[in-house]
Amino acid sequence: MSYFSELKSKKVVIVGGSKGIGKDMALAFAELESDVIITGRNEQDLQEAAAELQQHNPQCSYLTADIQDVQQIYNMIDLAHERLGRIDVLVNNAGINITKPSLEVTEEDWDRVLDTNLKGTFFCAQRAGKYMIEQGHAGKIINIVSQMAFVGYIKRAAYCSSKGGAVQLTKALAVEWAQHQIKVNAVAPTFIETDFTKTMFEDAAFHQDVLSRIPLGELAKPYDVTGAVLFLASDMANFITGETIRVDGGWTAI
Repeated sequence: MSYFSELKSKKVVIVGGSKGIGKDMALAFAELESDVIITGRNEQDLQEAAAELQQHNPQCSYLTADIQDVQQIYNMIDLAHERLGRIDVLVNNAGINITKPSLEVTEEDWDRVLDTNLKGTFFCAQRAGKYMIEQGHAGKIINIVSQMAFVGYIKRAAYCSSKGGAVQLTKALAVEWAQHQIKVNAVAPTFIETDFTKTMFEDAAFHQDVLSRIPLGELAKPYDVTGAVLFLASDMANFITGETIRVDGGWTAI
């Protein structure tokens, strides 16, 4: 048996799929011959990522959308469904963080983080869930959250709130949509070693503080998250719903 072979020809939408862990996930699905649509705000990044995906599966493509805008979300999912014919897997990977002490967080900061990480996640899932229910067969929705859904950390009041909310959202949708055989789960990574986080870890004290909280003693790599996502998307996870897999090196086990 070839693991994940059932993902061949699956129709996959990855929100926030042009860079970092989103792109790594998209490449993994494309290598398994899933038909993947990646979405994001930066068209140049999307074009470059889609070109890489098409080397593995020419059916892969991209759509631009800002998920802080609900109408753009609806248009994005509608177009993805039209292009793919159905949606088997939705991965909600888009997310932002505005790092500030809590006393300095503005209403605009709060709204940007919550609108992307929680509101955007909900409305993407809502629209995709509508199509999954209408198409009458099981689907998978996978929300990328964070270990900070479970622990607090400095300068991340809005971020922790948004990711904690996304974990509870995952449970609520899993319970409500179980009757339709839609499995809704989440993956909660620790800090990931990407080009985006590289400058963040140039602060030696911050880097050491993070590593001191991870029993495995290293940062996660994008493929660590991708492995959990592929598992949840596969038939091996067909009896799992409402769960969050913590890819955090043991941070939340302490």
